[in-house]
Amino acid sequence: MDLRKIKKLIDLLEESNLTEIEIREGEESVRLSRAGVPAGPVAYAAPALAAPAPAAAAAPAAVDEPAAKANALPEGNVLRSPMVGTFYAAPSPDKPPFVTVGQAVKPGDTLAIIEAMKMFNPIEAEVAGTITAILAKDGQPVEFDEPLFVIG
Repeated sequence: MDLRKIKKLIDLLEESNLTEIEIREGEESVRLSRAGVPAGPVAYAAPALAAPAPAAAAAPAAVDEPAAKANALPEGNVLRSPMVGTFYAAPSPDKPPFVTVGQAVKPGDTLAIIEAMKMFNPIEAEVAGTITAILAKDGQPVEFDEPLFVIG
């Protein structure tokens, strides 16, 4: 794997809130993780153990908050990110976005692009319908399986 690609992955890891990235190209693979960053639910549990008893009662609400946010998606087909990268809503900064809320789309229509390792990957509609929500912001890093659009 090219050293420039590995450096790009390191930059992506530093710019995002990801704790780990693993990329495979053919038989080669690279796995990067942040040193000293606990993974999974431990990140929520660690502060609760150090907090006094009244604050510990508030800790379950912090754990339930991401689950509530995930359930707060509008009704419809959720299009999720197929990869880790940077989300772009338009083909270039001086062009209008590919789609807007309320716009009708059909399968194969380009909704956005995700830049991963200097490659621009089109994100296409999988179903016909109307864009009811755009969940990612232009230029923001996205994770694998992160909700990007809701098509109703």
